[in-house]
Amino acid sequence: MAGLIPKQFIEDLLLRVDIVDVIDARVPLKKAGKDYKARCPFHEEKTPSFTVSTTKQFYHCFGCGAHGTAISFLMEFEHMSFPEAVEELAARVGLPVPRHGGDAPDKGSGGADLLEILQQAAHYYKSQLREPQAPQAVDYLKGRGISGETSGAFSLGYAPPGWDNLLRALGKDNASRDALLRAGLAVKKEGGGLYDRFRDRVMFPIHDYRGRIVGFGGRVIGDGEPKYMNSPETPLFHKGRELYGLFRAREAIKRERRVLVVEGYMDVTALAQFGIDYAVATLGTATTREHLERIFRFAPEIIFCFDGDRAGREAAWRALENALPVLHEGRQISLLFLPEGEDPDSLIRGEGQEAFAARLRQATPLPDYMFRSLVRQVDLNRLDGRARLVELARPLLSKIPTGVFQQMMLDRLAELCRLDSGKLSKLLLSGSEMPGAGRHILSSAAGPKAPSMMRLAIALVVQHPELAADAPDHHLFGDLDLPGAPLFQAVLELLKTRPGMNTAAVIEHFRDTEHQPHLAKLAAWQHPALQQDVAAEFQGVLDRLRKTAAKAKTDRLLDKQRAHGLDSTEKAELARLLSEKQEKNGFSPNY
Repeated sequence: MAGLIPKQFIEDLLLRVDIVDVIDARVPLKKAGKDYKARCPFHEEKTPSFTVSTTKQFYHCFGCGAHGTAISFLMEFEHMSFPEAVEELAARVGLPVPRHGGDAPDKGSGGADLLEILQQAAHYYKSQLREPQAPQAVDYLKGRGISGETSGAFSLGYAPPGWDNLLRALGKDNASRDALLRAGLAVKKEGGGLYDRFRDRVMFPIHDYRGRIVGFGGRVIGDGEPKYMNSPETPLFHKGRELYGLFRAREAIKRERRVLVVEGYMDVTALAQFGIDYAVATLGTATTREHLERIFRFAPEIIFCFDGDRAGREAAWRALENALPVLHEGRQISLLFLPEGEDPDSLIRGEGQEAFAARLRQATPLPDYMFRSLVRQVDLNRLDGRARLVELARPLLSKIPTGVFQQMMLDRLAELCRLDSGKLSKLLLSGSEMPGAGRHILSSAAGPKAPSMMRLAIALVVQHPELAADAPDHHLFGDLDLPGAPLFQAVLELLKTRPGMNTAAVIEHFRDTEHQPHLAKLAAWQHPALQQDVAAEFQGVLDRLRKTAAKAKTDRLLDKQRAHGLDSTEKAELARLLSEKQEKNGFSPNY
């Protein structure tokens, strides 16, 4: 697998790429003063409220709140992953993308040659799906009710029986045979040489979000094992990231504003043939968080389809646990359990599109399924049963991002346990066993705070990174016990060591940390102090922070003097601080 992309490369890239060019190529922009405007591509509006700043290299919609950098825009608008967005921007300016632990991927590590050999393989497999050549494969698809039109739409193919058909067709030289091996289409023999991985199977090309073939799935003809086989992990193909049918279903998903997640290729193709054309399938693995994030970039609602047996319920619970961390306002997940012995393929053929669509409308919302499953494990008529319910729900609630949805889930738990919601919030807030994010659970319940001095300081330096050059040593603020002080120090340290960064580069430096969302919001914050003489405002904020830091250090030294005494260095420091305070205020403080 490719290594991590160095942060410094990303920061340098954002200094070379112009976000206006990136967005304008997809959403036409109009000049509006020093910035650019357009109708927001992330929500419907009549009056343009989507603004792109050339100085910050940052976009913000005053209507829906969408905001971010050029990387964020590609991730949201083009549904790219972070590495894909970086590669897209790097290609615009002709830069190879380096990786920690290795240089940028080249033809030998996964890239153009693998894409080319996979495309050639798809053509080969498709050419083999002809009645004279493969009557058994054609009969199998006809028997499953797959029409020729659907087969063509999904580019289905056939890998004929035999050990080296694909190798003889495409492996003309050492380079192509090596590409077949690295693409997962060939396998090494123990005694040397290669053989075809897929043999006597109906072949389903797997496309990534850009429509490139990155792997294959094969369904055996007859009763062989394994029934379904996927390509192995390769530099291009990762089962935990890709979803079968997603590229083809993009327009239907956009139209329906929802995605149906099923288990198999045949389910996707059969549903599409019967008009349910917004289905995708996982590739022999449980739905991952990366799957969910990718799907939610396309639509706000997901419906999972599971078998109604024990295995289906277990799969549903795994999906629920993986989904909770990505559920926040505007996102919905429902679960549909099928009658025993049925799958989407057989069910839609048996009852038709309308009846199947009616089932989808009756799918169980994830919150209902979660609480229903937990309640089955306790006796709500008993006091200790209701307490047990809280303990069962605690780790699940801790996974949910702070916000309205999390609070509503807590309110539902309080209702079931016959507790006051506020009291339950306090109990969970103080629970020492609350893991990870749960330690911050419900932290928003106290309500928003007035803009603080520290928040203003961070916003100023994020929106105007050049101000950091006039700031004192960031260690000066080490004695500040204020929310946000460590982040302010970190931003100042970054800008001191990397002068010339813009707002976008600062935000991307903190990607995948808890600070990145806060910095992005501060970059879009419209406060009067951020619109006036920002240099004077920043110096004023620094002066107030210096006084606060000096007082904190003075108080700490005085406390230590009373308790244990001070060494000579500390005594000199305390004397200096007290003297400075006396000079500034014209009197000696009474401590």
